[in-house]
Amino acid sequence: MKRERMARIDHELQRELARLISVELKDPRLGFVTVTRVEVGHDLQTAKVFVSIIGDRHVARQSMDALESAKGFLRGELGHAVNLRHTPELTFIEDRSTERAIALSAVLAKTAASNAELQTEALDDPE
Repeated sequence: MKRERMARIDHELQRELARLISVELKDPRLGFVTVTRVEVGHDLQTAKVFVSIIGDRHVARQSMDALESAKGFLRGELGHAVNLRHTPELTFIEDRSTERAIALSAVLAKTAASNAELQTEALDDPE
């Protein structure tokens, strides 16, 4: 299947799943969940749904449990919304790239502040 068509299908599934999760799901365990990307298999039978969850590990675990229990409902609604011959089986994967980016940013900011302090000390010390 052509790469452009697969990318279009990925994007359409991502958009529709994001809408379904935010609007249709009413599970109290569900935290703030963002669908970051969807990767559909070449045979269109499976789809990996990458989700980013804002909150601590407990909130993330509960949100993943809520998504797992709503998997059948989401697949059924996705089948009605998206025009595909077969609706792919959904697999939810927690995407922690945002978490890692925030941690890396904090380390870089700390290093920059440390370097600035060392440079200031070197300028003040006229040895």
